[in-house]
Amino acid sequence: MLRMKRNQIFAALALTLTVAGCDESSFLDTRPQGTLNETNLNSAKGVELLVSAAYQALAGPAGQEGSVWFTPMTNWTYGEVRSDNAYKGGGGVGDATDLHKLETFDVDATLGNLDSKWFQLYSCVQRCNSALKVLNTASPADVPSRDIRIAEMKVLRAHFYFELSRLFNRVPYFDENVDINTYADIPNTEYTRHEILGMIAAQLAEAAETLPETQAERGRVNKYVAYAYEAKVKLYQAYEEDEKTHSVTSVDKNLMNEVVGLCDKLEGRYSLLDNFQDLDLLAYENGAESVFAVQYSMNDGTSDAGRVNWSNLLNAPQGPYSGDGFFLPSQNLINAYKTGADGLPLFDTFNDEDYDVIATDASGNIVNTQVDSNVDPRLDFIVGRPNITWKSYPNSPCQASWVRDQGTYGQHCTKRFFVSPESGDMFKGWPWGASAMNWQVIRYAHVLLWKAEALIEIGDAASLEQARQIVNRIRLRAKNSPYVKDFNDPAKDAAHYLVNEYPAAGWAQEYARQALRFETRLETAMEGDRFFDLVRWGIATPTMTRFLNVERSKRVYYSNATYTAGRDEYLPIPLPQYNFSEGLYVQNPGYGAF
Repeated sequence: MLRMKRNQIFAALALTLTVAGCDESSFLDTRPQGTLNETNLNSAKGVELLVSAAYQALAGPAGQEGSVWFTPMTNWTYGEVRSDNAYKGGGGVGDATDLHKLETFDVDATLGNLDSKWFQLYSCVQRCNSALKVLNTASPADVPSRDIRIAEMKVLRAHFYFELSRLFNRVPYFDENVDINTYADIPNTEYTRHEILGMIAAQLAEAAETLPETQAERGRVNKYVAYAYEAKVKLYQAYEEDEKTHSVTSVDKNLMNEVVGLCDKLEGRYSLLDNFQDLDLLAYENGAESVFAVQYSMNDGTSDAGRVNWSNLLNAPQGPYSGDGFFLPSQNLINAYKTGADGLPLFDTFNDEDYDVIATDASGNIVNTQVDSNVDPRLDFIVGRPNITWKSYPNSPCQASWVRDQGTYGQHCTKRFFVSPESGDMFKGWPWGASAMNWQVIRYAHVLLWKAEALIEIGDAASLEQARQIVNRIRLRAKNSPYVKDFNDPAKDAAHYLVNEYPAAGWAQEYARQALRFETRLETAMEGDRFFDLVRWGIATPTMTRFLNVERSKRVYYSNATYTAGRDEYLPIPLPQYNFSEGLYVQNPGYGAF
C-alpha cells in the first residue's frame, strides 16, 4: 500500500501543478493561469507550464501549503542551525521540536522533518523530469526554445540532486527516462558520493554548452549559472571522502584546476556590489553580484503577500516585524568577527571571551558590555545587536525584546534577508517581514571564494598569491562599505570597526587555508552553507566538538548534545523511505542498520 500511495503522489505531481504564465520581464511574477491536466501534459502547449513549475519548485514544490518553513529551501535549519553559526530560536526548545533535534544532533531515521525534506526534493526532481520527458519528444518547430529549455531543466535538476547529495549522502539517482513506477526499485547505493557529484557536474557542463549567455526573462538560468554551479559541485567532489567514516582522505588537484577555470569564466561578467548591505535591498537583487537567485514577488495577485520567501517565514524578529523570531546568530559567530590590532581575524583565540555581552544596569536598562574589541564591520551588517542601529529603521535601535526567548537563546537577531521595517517594500502584517527580496543561491562573492579555495589547495606559489588577492578583494569590500552608525550619534561608528588585507608575509598554504575558511564564514554567514562547508573541508568534528564544549556551559539545552564523527556529517535515510523501498535502501554509516 505504501508503494502504491507514493507512486500515486509522484504521478499527481505531474498532473496538478498550478503554475505561472510568462511575460517578458520575469516569468515567475505573474498570477497563476491554469492547472495542467491529462490533455495538455504531454503536448508542446504544456511545455512552458511544466518548465515554470520546475522553476517554482526552487521556492518549495508546495510553497506555503507545504509548510516549507520547516523544510526550508534556504537551508537555514540544515546548513546553519546544525553548525556553529546559529541557534534555532523561536519560543524555546519545545517550539518546532524537530528543528531543536537537528540543532542538538538528536536525530534518527524516524524524524518526520527528514522524510518531508527527502520527499520535497524528489518532488522537485520529478518536476524537472516531467518537463524533460515532454521536451525530449517535442519538435523544434512546435517549441522553438526546446534545446534551451532542456538545458535549463538539467541545471535545476542538478541543483536539487546536489542538495540531496549533501544532505543525505546515499541517494537514488534517476533521470526522466526512468518509469516512475520503478522508482522504488532503484537502490540508494548504486552510485557513490563521488560518482553522483560527477554525474551532476556532467549535466551542468552539458547544459552550459547550450544555454545562452543572457536570458531576456529574469530568473532563467544562463550559461554562467551552469558554469558557476559546476564549479561548486566539482569543489565538493575534489574532497575525497572515506565512505564509512566521511573523513577527507585526499584532495584532487586536477578537479581544483577545473574549478579555477570554471570560476574564471564569470570574471568580467559579474562583480561585487560596492556596499555589502546592498545585498538586502531590492534595488540590487538582480544586480552585478547575483549569479543565480530564486525570484520572489509581492502583491502579484496570489494569496497572502504573494510569492514571497516562505522558507524564511519563521525568522523575522519581533519588534517592528512582529515575527516568530527563529534563526538567531550564535555567540560563537559573533565572536568570530573580532579582529586584532592588525585588522585580521583571531583564528585561535576569537572565542576565548564573548563580545557584546548583554547586561542590565542599576536602572534596569539593557546595556552592551565587553565591546572594546575591534570587529569586522560585517558583524553589524549580519547580526542585529541590542542598542545598535537596525538597517535604516528610524524609530529605535535593535532591542533585546526582539528575541522571544532571551533566557535560552540570548538577545541577538539575524539582520540579513529582511528589508528595513519602515520600507514600503515590506508587507504589512502576516507573513511577518515578507518582501519580494530574492534568495541568492549563488552570488559572485561565492564564486570568488571557491576560486581562492581551489587555488590554495593547488598550492604553488603563484596560486597562493592569486588566492590572497581574491580574499583581500572581498575584505576590501567589507572595509569600504559604509559602516553602521551609532543610533544616537550618526557621526560615530556603532563599534570599533577594523578590517585589513592579509599581507604577503607568512601567506603559506596552511595559513592561507585557515584564512580562506575563516573568510568564507565571515562573508557568507547565515546563508545556509556553513555546515556543508565544514563537512567538505573535513573539519566538522573538531569544529563542532569545540563549539558544543563551550556552549554547554552557557545554554542548558546543549548539555547532552554531542557531535558524532562518522555519523552526523549526513542525515539518516528516513525510515518511511526505507519502507517505501521495501528494504532496498541502505542506511548511512553511524545510524545503524534498519
